[in-house]
Amino acid sequence: MKSKVDLFVINKVREKRKELGISQRGLAAILECSPSFIGQVESDKFDIKYSVHQVFLIAQFFDCSPADFFPPINFDI
Repeated sequence: MKSKVDLFVINKVREKRKELGISQRGLAAILECSPSFIGQVESDKFDIKYSVHQVFLIAQFFDCSPADFFPPINFDI
């Protein structure tokens, strides 16, 4: 089951991806994974999530801090 933190990260990545006009296929190319992996991460039907390494790679590509994808320290988990 995806935790509240997992869902926060997934939603932030999705928001940034869409803001920059990057498709799931485009993000998959960045992470060198299949487009279906990104679809499963973004779906509520699967318990698949990004690894910390993948979040780091996404942040590098989007030229932002990995912290931008994580909730604030006072986030209710």
